[in-house]
Amino acid sequence: MTTKKGFTTTILHSDRLTKPEHGALHKPIHTAVTYGYDDVQDLVDVFQNKKKGYAYSRQGNPTVSALEHKVTQMENGTATIAFSTGMAAIAATVLALIKHGDHILASSYLFGNTRSVFQSYMDMGLDITFVDATSIENVKEALQPNTKMLFVETIANPATQIVDLEKIGNLCEEKGIIYVVDNTMTSPYIFKPINVKASLVINSLTKYIGGHGNALGGSVTDTGLFDWSNFANIFEGFKTTVKPEVLGITQIRKKGLRDAGGTLAPEAAHSISVGSETLALRMERASNNAFALATFFEGHPMIKKVNYPGLKSHPQHDMATHLFAKYGALMSIEVDDSIDCLAFLNKLKLVIKSSNLGDTRTLAIPVAQTIFNELGPVKRAEMGIADSLIRLSIGIEDLDDLIGDFKEALG
Repeated sequence: MTTKKGFTTTILHSDRLTKPEHGALHKPIHTAVTYGYDDVQDLVDVFQNKKKGYAYSRQGNPTVSALEHKVTQMENGTATIAFSTGMAAIAATVLALIKHGDHILASSYLFGNTRSVFQSYMDMGLDITFVDATSIENVKEALQPNTKMLFVETIANPATQIVDLEKIGNLCEEKGIIYVVDNTMTSPYIFKPINVKASLVINSLTKYIGGHGNALGGSVTDTGLFDWSNFANIFEGFKTTVKPEVLGITQIRKKGLRDAGGTLAPEAAHSISVGSETLALRMERASNNAFALATFFEGHPMIKKVNYPGLKSHPQHDMATHLFAKYGALMSIEVDDSIDCLAFLNKLKLVIKSSNLGDTRTLAIPVAQTIFNELGPVKRAEMGIADSLIRLSIGIEDLDDLIGDFKEALG
Protein backbone atom coordinates (compact mmCIF):
# COMPACT_ATOMS: atom_id res chain seq x y z
CA MET A 1 0.00 0.00 0.00
CA THR A 2 1.40 3.40 -1.01
CA THR A 3 1.69 5.91 1.82
CA LYS A 4 -0.06 9.22 1.10
CA LYS A 5 2.52 11.95 0.60
CA GLY A 6 2.45 15.44 2.07
CA PHE A 7 1.05 18.52 0.30
CA THR A 8 4.30 19.89 -1.11
CA THR A 9 5.81 16.50 -1.95
CA THR A 10 2.67 15.56 -3.89
CA ILE A 11 2.61 18.77 -5.94
CA LEU A 12 6.37 18.85 -6.46
CA HIS A 13 6.45 15.37 -8.04
CA SER A 14 3.04 15.43 -9.74
CA ASP A 15 4.34 15.93 -13.29
CA ARG A 16 7.34 13.62 -12.93
CA LEU A 17 5.27 10.64 -11.80
CA THR A 18 3.17 10.78 -14.99
CA LYS A 19 6.40 10.29 -16.97
CA PRO A 20 6.60 13.36 -19.24
CA GLU A 21 8.41 13.20 -22.56
CA HIS A 22 12.20 12.69 -22.54
CA GLY A 23 12.37 12.36 -18.75
CA ALA A 24 11.44 16.02 -18.16
CA LEU A 25 10.55 16.89 -14.57
CA HIS A 26 7.82 19.29 -15.71
CA LYS A 27 5.16 18.62 -18.29
CA PRO A 28 6.45 20.37 -21.45
CA ILE A 29 4.55 23.22 -23.06
CA HIS A 30 2.36 21.83 -25.83
CA THR A 31 1.32 24.62 -28.19
CA ALA A 32 -0.68 22.52 -30.66
CA VAL A 33 -4.21 23.80 -31.31
CA THR A 34 -5.48 20.68 -33.02
CA TYR A 35 -4.68 16.96 -32.88
CA GLY A 36 -4.71 14.33 -35.64
CA TYR A 37 -5.70 10.64 -35.44
CA ASP A 38 -4.73 7.76 -37.71
CA ASP A 39 -8.10 6.10 -37.05
CA VAL A 40 -11.09 8.42 -37.35
CA GLN A 41 -12.98 6.23 -34.86
CA ASP A 42 -10.56 7.40 -32.17
CA LEU A 43 -11.43 11.00 -33.01
CA VAL A 44 -15.15 10.16 -32.85
CA ASP A 45 -14.70 8.47 -29.46
CA VAL A 46 -12.92 11.52 -28.06
CA PHE A 47 -15.75 13.78 -29.23
CA GLN A 48 -18.35 11.46 -27.69
CA ASN A 49 -16.54 11.23 -24.33
CA LYS A 50 -15.91 7.49 -24.80
CA LYS A 51 -12.13 7.86 -24.84
CA LYS A 52 -9.68 10.28 -23.27
CA GLY A 53 -7.80 12.44 -25.71
CA TYR A 54 -7.53 15.85 -27.34
CA ALA A 55 -9.42 17.15 -30.34
CA TYR A 56 -9.18 20.94 -30.15
CA SER A 57 -7.27 22.99 -27.58
CA ARG A 58 -10.15 25.27 -26.69
CA GLN A 59 -11.37 22.57 -24.32
CA GLY A 60 -8.21 20.59 -23.54
CA ASN A 61 -4.43 20.60 -23.84
CA PRO A 62 -1.75 18.28 -22.35
CA THR A 63 0.04 21.09 -20.50
CA VAL A 64 -3.22 22.43 -19.10
CA SER A 65 -4.31 18.90 -18.16
CA ALA A 66 -1.17 18.49 -16.06
CA LEU A 67 -2.03 21.67 -14.15
CA GLU A 68 -5.62 20.52 -13.73
CA HIS A 69 -4.33 17.28 -12.21
CA LYS A 70 -2.22 19.25 -9.72
CA VAL A 71 -5.15 21.42 -8.63
CA THR A 72 -7.34 18.33 -8.22
CA GLN A 73 -4.70 16.85 -5.93
CA MET A 74 -4.45 20.11 -3.95
CA GLU A 75 -8.21 20.20 -3.38
CA ASN A 76 -8.65 16.44 -2.77
CA GLY A 77 -11.20 16.55 -5.60
CA THR A 78 -12.14 14.25 -8.45
CA ALA A 79 -11.55 16.53 -11.48
CA THR A 80 -10.60 20.10 -12.36
CA ILE A 81 -11.08 22.40 -15.34
CA ALA A 82 -8.64 25.28 -15.87
CA PHE A 83 -9.71 28.60 -17.39
CA SER A 84 -8.00 31.72 -18.66
CA THR A 85 -8.88 33.61 -15.44
CA GLY A 86 -10.70 33.08 -12.17
CA MET A 87 -13.56 35.22 -13.44
CA ALA A 88 -13.86 33.00 -16.53
CA ALA A 89 -14.18 29.99 -14.20
CA ILE A 90 -16.96 31.67 -12.19
CA ALA A 91 -18.87 32.93 -15.23
CA ALA A 92 -18.61 29.59 -17.01
CA THR A 93 -19.79 27.60 -13.98
CA VAL A 94 -22.99 29.64 -13.72
CA LEU A 95 -23.47 29.63 -17.50
CA ALA A 96 -23.14 25.85 -17.68
CA LEU A 97 -25.32 24.84 -14.74
CA ILE A 98 -28.02 27.47 -14.17
CA LYS A 99 -31.10 28.12 -16.29
CA HIS A 100 -33.76 30.83 -16.46
CA GLY A 101 -36.16 30.22 -13.59
CA ASP A 102 -33.45 29.02 -11.22
CA HIS A 103 -32.35 30.94 -8.14
CA ILE A 104 -28.80 31.56 -6.90
CA LEU A 105 -28.03 32.61 -3.34
CA ALA A 106 -24.72 34.45 -2.90
CA SER A 107 -22.74 36.07 -0.11
CA SER A 108 -23.27 39.81 0.06
CA TYR A 109 -19.51 40.24 0.60
CA LEU A 110 -18.44 38.88 -2.78
CA PHE A 111 -15.44 40.34 -4.56
CA GLY A 112 -16.43 43.30 -6.76
CA ASN A 113 -15.87 41.59 -10.12
CA THR A 114 -17.78 38.49 -9.03
CA ARG A 115 -20.66 40.66 -7.93
CA SER A 116 -20.45 42.51 -11.24
CA VAL A 117 -20.76 39.35 -13.36
CA PHE A 118 -23.63 38.19 -11.14
CA GLN A 119 -25.32 41.54 -11.79
CA SER A 120 -24.89 40.97 -15.53
CA TYR A 121 -26.58 37.58 -15.17
CA MET A 122 -29.38 39.28 -13.21
CA ASP A 123 -29.79 41.79 -16.04
CA MET A 124 -30.32 38.80 -18.36
CA GLY A 125 -33.05 37.38 -16.15
CA LEU A 126 -31.34 35.13 -13.60
CA ASP A 127 -32.70 35.38 -10.07
CA ILE A 128 -29.79 36.06 -7.67
CA THR A 129 -30.11 37.10 -4.02
CA PHE A 130 -27.23 38.49 -1.96
CA VAL A 131 -27.31 37.67 1.74
CA ASP A 132 -25.13 38.22 4.81
CA ALA A 133 -23.94 34.63 4.97
CA THR A 134 -21.94 35.08 8.18
CA SER A 135 -25.19 33.89 9.81
CA ILE A 136 -26.80 30.59 8.79
CA GLU A 137 -30.19 31.98 9.82
CA ASN A 138 -29.91 34.67 7.15
CA VAL A 139 -29.12 32.00 4.58
CA LYS A 140 -32.07 29.83 5.61
CA GLU A 141 -34.45 32.79 5.36
CA ALA A 142 -33.21 33.66 1.86
CA LEU A 143 -33.62 30.14 0.43
CA GLN A 144 -36.29 29.67 -2.23
CA PRO A 145 -37.87 26.47 -3.58
CA ASN A 146 -36.00 27.03 -6.86
CA THR A 147 -32.57 27.71 -5.28
CA LYS A 148 -30.10 25.66 -7.33
CA MET A 149 -26.76 27.13 -6.27
CA LEU A 150 -25.21 28.79 -3.23
CA PHE A 151 -22.00 30.77 -3.90
CA VAL A 152 -19.61 32.00 -1.19
CA GLU A 153 -15.96 32.87 -0.63
CA THR A 154 -13.75 31.58 2.19
CA ILE A 155 -12.48 35.03 3.23
CA ALA A 156 -14.12 38.12 1.76
CA ASN A 157 -11.99 40.53 -0.21
CA PRO A 158 -11.27 43.18 1.10
CA ALA A 159 -12.94 43.36 4.56
CA THR A 160 -12.17 39.68 5.44
CA GLN A 161 -15.65 38.59 6.59
CA ILE A 162 -15.94 34.80 6.89
CA VAL A 163 -19.26 33.15 6.13
CA ASP A 164 -20.61 30.20 8.13
CA LEU A 165 -18.95 27.68 5.83
CA GLU A 166 -19.69 24.49 7.78
CA LYS A 167 -23.36 25.15 8.50
CA ILE A 168 -23.98 26.32 4.93
CA GLY A 169 -22.40 23.09 3.68
CA ASN A 170 -24.71 21.01 5.86
CA LEU A 171 -27.71 23.00 4.64
CA CYS A 172 -26.77 22.56 0.97
CA GLU A 173 -26.29 18.83 1.47
CA GLU A 174 -29.71 18.57 3.11
CA LYS A 175 -31.46 20.57 0.37
CA GLY A 176 -29.55 19.16 -2.64
CA ILE A 177 -28.14 22.57 -3.59
CA ILE A 178 -24.85 23.02 -5.48
CA TYR A 179 -22.45 24.55 -2.96
CA VAL A 180 -19.76 26.62 -4.70
CA VAL A 181 -16.87 27.86 -2.55
CA ASP A 182 -14.30 30.30 -3.91
CA ASN A 183 -11.06 29.26 -2.19
CA THR A 184 -8.85 31.98 -3.70
CA MET A 185 -8.19 33.97 -0.54
CA THR A 186 -7.16 30.94 1.48
CA SER A 187 -5.71 28.61 -1.17
CA PRO A 188 -5.88 24.81 -0.94
CA TYR A 189 -2.89 24.81 1.43
CA ILE A 190 -4.73 26.75 4.15
CA PHE A 191 -8.21 25.33 3.58
CA LYS A 192 -9.95 22.57 1.65
CA PRO A 193 -13.63 23.36 0.96
CA ILE A 194 -14.35 19.64 0.56
CA ASN A 195 -14.14 19.54 4.38
CA VAL A 196 -17.27 21.73 4.60
CA LYS A 197 -19.08 19.68 1.94
CA ALA A 198 -18.49 22.02 -1.01
CA SER A 199 -19.71 20.69 -4.36
CA LEU A 200 -17.43 22.83 -6.51
CA VAL A 201 -14.30 24.80 -5.61
CA ILE A 202 -13.20 27.91 -7.49
CA ASN A 203 -9.61 29.16 -7.48
CA SER A 204 -8.08 32.16 -9.17
CA LEU A 205 -4.82 30.49 -10.16
CA THR A 206 -3.41 33.97 -10.78
CA LYS A 207 -3.24 34.53 -7.05
CA TYR A 208 -1.60 32.29 -4.44
CA ILE A 209 -1.38 29.07 -6.47
CA GLY A 210 0.62 30.72 -9.29
CA GLY A 211 1.97 33.17 -6.77
CA HIS A 212 4.31 35.34 -8.79
CA GLY A 213 2.05 37.78 -10.65
CA ASN A 214 3.21 36.51 -14.05
CA ALA A 215 0.29 34.44 -15.38
CA LEU A 216 -3.51 34.67 -15.42
CA GLY A 217 -5.58 31.56 -14.74
CA GLY A 218 -8.60 30.13 -12.94
CA SER A 219 -10.09 26.76 -12.11
CA VAL A 220 -13.16 24.89 -10.93
CA THR A 221 -12.77 21.59 -9.09
CA ASP A 222 -15.47 18.96 -8.54
CA THR A 223 -15.17 17.49 -5.03
CA GLY A 224 -17.27 14.44 -5.92
CA LEU A 225 -19.80 15.17 -3.16
CA PHE A 226 -22.73 16.39 -5.28
CA ASP A 227 -25.12 13.89 -6.89
CA TRP A 228 -25.19 15.11 -10.50
CA SER A 229 -27.45 12.23 -11.61
CA ASN A 230 -30.38 13.96 -9.90
CA PHE A 231 -29.59 17.48 -11.12
CA ALA A 232 -32.34 18.68 -13.44
CA ASN A 233 -30.18 20.89 -15.65
CA ILE A 234 -27.85 18.22 -17.03
CA PHE A 235 -27.89 18.15 -20.85
CA GLU A 236 -29.71 15.04 -22.09
CA GLY A 237 -26.96 14.23 -24.60
CA PHE A 238 -24.41 13.75 -21.80
CA LYS A 239 -26.52 11.30 -19.80
CA THR A 240 -26.02 8.48 -22.30
CA THR A 241 -22.26 8.93 -22.84
CA VAL A 242 -20.90 10.18 -19.50
CA LYS A 243 -20.64 8.47 -16.11
CA PRO A 244 -23.05 9.99 -13.54
CA GLU A 245 -20.28 11.14 -11.20
CA VAL A 246 -18.65 13.32 -13.90
CA LEU A 247 -21.80 14.79 -15.44
CA GLY A 248 -21.32 18.14 -13.71
CA ILE A 249 -17.67 18.67 -14.58
CA THR A 250 -18.31 17.47 -18.14
CA GLN A 251 -21.11 19.98 -18.58
CA ILE A 252 -18.90 22.79 -17.26
CA ARG A 253 -16.13 21.77 -19.68
CA LYS A 254 -18.48 21.50 -22.67
CA LYS A 255 -20.99 24.29 -22.00
CA GLY A 256 -18.77 26.59 -19.94
CA LEU A 257 -15.27 26.19 -21.37
CA ARG A 258 -15.79 24.97 -24.92
CA ASP A 259 -18.80 27.16 -25.73
CA ALA A 260 -17.75 30.36 -23.91
CA GLY A 261 -14.08 29.95 -24.84
CA GLY A 262 -12.26 31.07 -21.68
CA THR A 263 -9.32 28.80 -22.49
CA LEU A 264 -6.09 28.83 -20.49
CA ALA A 265 -3.02 29.14 -22.69
CA PRO A 266 -0.38 26.38 -22.28
CA GLU A 267 2.38 28.91 -21.58
CA ALA A 268 0.37 30.36 -18.67
CA ALA A 269 -0.53 26.87 -17.45
CA HIS A 270 3.17 25.98 -17.31
CA SER A 271 4.05 29.15 -15.36
CA ILE A 272 1.25 28.53 -12.86
CA SER A 273 2.20 24.88 -12.50
CA VAL A 274 5.82 25.69 -11.69
CA GLY A 275 4.76 28.47 -9.31
CA SER A 276 2.40 26.14 -7.46
CA GLU A 277 5.30 23.98 -6.27
CA THR A 278 6.19 26.54 -3.59
CA LEU A 279 2.62 27.33 -2.53
CA ALA A 280 3.01 25.92 1.00
CA LEU A 281 6.33 27.69 1.58
CA ARG A 282 5.03 31.02 0.33
CA MET A 283 1.75 30.80 2.28
CA GLU A 284 3.56 29.99 5.51
CA ARG A 285 5.87 32.99 5.16
CA ALA A 286 3.22 35.43 3.87
CA SER A 287 0.68 34.39 6.52
CA ASN A 288 3.24 34.79 9.30
CA ASN A 289 4.17 38.22 7.96
CA ALA A 290 0.50 39.18 7.79
CA PHE A 291 -0.18 38.12 11.38
CA ALA A 292 2.78 40.17 12.63
CA LEU A 293 1.75 43.22 10.58
CA ALA A 294 -1.88 42.98 11.73
CA THR A 295 -0.67 42.96 15.32
CA PHE A 296 1.54 45.97 14.59
CA PHE A 297 -1.34 47.88 12.97
CA GLU A 298 -3.75 47.07 15.80
CA GLY A 299 -1.40 48.75 18.25
CA HIS A 300 -0.66 51.81 16.09
CA PRO A 301 -2.45 55.07 17.04
CA MET A 302 -2.85 56.16 13.40
CA ILE A 303 -4.69 52.99 12.34
CA LYS A 304 -8.41 53.16 13.10
CA LYS A 305 -9.36 49.59 12.19
CA VAL A 306 -7.67 46.35 11.14
CA ASN A 307 -9.54 43.57 9.33
CA TYR A 308 -7.63 40.32 9.72
CA PRO A 309 -9.03 36.93 10.80
CA GLY A 310 -5.99 36.19 12.95
CA LEU A 311 -6.82 38.98 15.40
CA LYS A 312 -9.06 38.15 18.36
CA SER A 313 -10.96 41.35 17.58
CA HIS A 314 -12.15 39.88 14.26
CA PRO A 315 -15.86 38.89 14.43
CA GLN A 316 -15.17 35.44 12.96
CA HIS A 317 -11.79 34.81 14.61
CA ASP A 318 -12.93 31.60 16.33
CA MET A 319 -14.37 30.25 13.08
CA ALA A 320 -11.14 31.05 11.22
CA THR A 321 -9.10 29.31 13.92
CA HIS A 322 -11.33 26.23 13.66
CA LEU A 323 -11.38 26.04 9.84
CA PHE A 324 -8.05 27.33 8.53
CA ALA A 325 -4.48 26.08 8.91
CA LYS A 326 -3.29 29.72 8.82
CA TYR A 327 -5.12 33.05 8.79
CA GLY A 328 -4.00 34.01 5.30
CA ALA A 329 -2.06 36.89 3.81
CA LEU A 330 -4.91 39.30 3.03
CA MET A 331 -5.93 42.15 5.31
CA SER A 332 -7.34 45.63 5.14
CA ILE A 333 -6.82 48.70 7.30
CA GLU A 334 -8.55 52.02 7.84
CA VAL A 335 -6.20 54.91 8.52
CA ASP A 336 -6.99 57.70 10.95
CA ASP A 337 -9.30 60.48 9.71
CA SER A 338 -6.39 62.90 9.86
CA ILE A 339 -4.55 60.92 7.17
CA ASP A 340 -5.28 61.03 3.46
CA CYS A 341 -5.12 57.36 2.46
CA LEU A 342 -3.80 58.13 -1.03
CA ALA A 343 -1.03 60.35 0.34
CA PHE A 344 -0.18 57.65 2.88
CA LEU A 345 0.14 55.02 0.13
CA ASN A 346 2.43 57.30 -1.86
CA LYS A 347 4.80 57.41 1.12
CA LEU A 348 5.34 53.67 1.02
CA LYS A 349 8.65 52.84 -0.68
CA LEU A 350 8.83 49.04 -0.47
CA VAL A 351 5.13 48.17 -0.70
CA ILE A 352 3.84 48.27 -4.28
CA LYS A 353 0.66 50.14 -5.22
CA SER A 354 -1.12 47.48 -7.31
CA SER A 355 -4.51 45.88 -7.93
CA ASN A 356 -3.33 42.27 -7.75
CA LEU A 357 -3.01 40.03 -4.70
CA GLY A 358 -1.36 36.72 -3.85
CA ASP A 359 1.99 37.89 -5.18
CA THR A 360 5.36 37.20 -3.57
CA ARG A 361 5.61 40.98 -3.08
CA THR A 362 3.44 43.05 -0.73
CA LEU A 363 0.78 45.02 -2.60
CA ALA A 364 -1.55 47.81 -1.49
CA ILE A 365 -4.59 49.49 -3.04
CA PRO A 366 -7.21 52.04 -1.91
CA VAL A 367 -10.43 50.04 -2.21
CA ALA A 368 -13.28 52.56 -2.49
CA GLN A 369 -11.52 54.55 -5.19
CA THR A 370 -10.60 51.56 -7.37
CA ILE A 371 -11.81 47.94 -7.30
CA PHE A 372 -15.11 48.74 -5.55
CA ASN A 373 -15.66 52.19 -7.05
CA GLU A 374 -18.43 51.02 -9.42
CA LEU A 375 -20.60 49.75 -6.55
CA GLY A 376 -21.22 53.24 -5.20
CA PRO A 377 -21.14 54.48 -1.57
CA VAL A 378 -24.35 52.77 -0.41
CA LYS A 379 -23.37 49.23 -1.39
CA ARG A 380 -19.80 49.84 -0.20
CA ALA A 381 -21.14 50.82 3.22
CA GLU A 382 -23.25 47.64 3.33
CA MET A 383 -20.10 45.60 2.67
CA GLY A 384 -18.04 47.37 5.35
CA ILE A 385 -15.88 49.30 2.88
CA ALA A 386 -14.98 52.76 4.18
CA ASP A 387 -13.54 55.49 1.97
CA SER A 388 -10.22 55.19 3.84
CA LEU A 389 -10.01 51.39 3.52
CA ILE A 390 -6.73 50.05 2.14
CA ARG A 391 -6.36 46.43 1.07
CA LEU A 392 -3.01 44.80 1.72
CA SER A 393 -1.80 41.58 0.15
CA ILE A 394 1.19 40.63 2.23
CA GLY A 395 4.20 39.07 0.53
CA ILE A 396 7.28 37.15 1.60
CA GLU A 397 9.68 40.05 2.20
CA ASP A 398 11.69 40.22 5.40
CA LEU A 399 9.29 41.28 8.15
CA ASP A 400 11.49 44.03 9.58
CA ASP A 401 11.63 45.71 6.18
CA LEU A 402 7.84 45.66 5.84
CA ILE A 403 7.21 47.03 9.32
CA GLY A 404 9.86 49.68 8.76
CA ASP A 405 8.17 50.83 5.54
CA PHE A 406 4.78 51.20 7.21
CA LYS A 407 6.27 52.88 10.29
CA GLU A 408 7.96 55.52 8.16
CA ALA A 409 4.87 56.14 6.02
CA LEU A 410 2.66 56.53 9.09
CA GLY A 411 5.11 59.07 10.46
